[in-house]
Amino acid sequence: MAEETPQAPPTTPPTATEMKDILAKMAEFAQFLPQQSPTTSASIDFLRDVPVTITAELGRVVMPIGEILKLGPGAVVELDEQIGQPIKLTVRGVAFAMGEVLVVDDRFAIRIQSLLQPKSSPPPGKS
Repeated sequence: MAEETPQAPPTTPPTATEMKDILAKMAEFAQFLPQQSPTTSASIDFLRDVPVTITAELGRVVMPIGEILKLGPGAVVELDEQIGQPIKLTVRGVAFAMGEVLVVDDRFAIRIQSLLQPKSSPPPGKS
């Protein structure tokens, strides 16, 4: 014989009389004062040994799924970049440099040509 589990009674909204008994007040929060931020070099020193993945983007192409499913060994997918165009280097999808493709021994490499300005922080000397 299976045991029956007790069921919770159906919930109903509170009546007007019950609503009068509810005490509500505004939330109070502590006042936060702006703190002076440490210098940039001191604040990032602890991050210097954190490994991050750098991605080199050769180009992109947009294709319908049906075309992708037709690809097989030997298929050629043309990218939107021309030969000799700078390659974008990114960390977690955020571009930080532009470079050129090289071959060093039997591996591809990127020579950094320029570093990109961060978009979220003002240039040095302007705050």
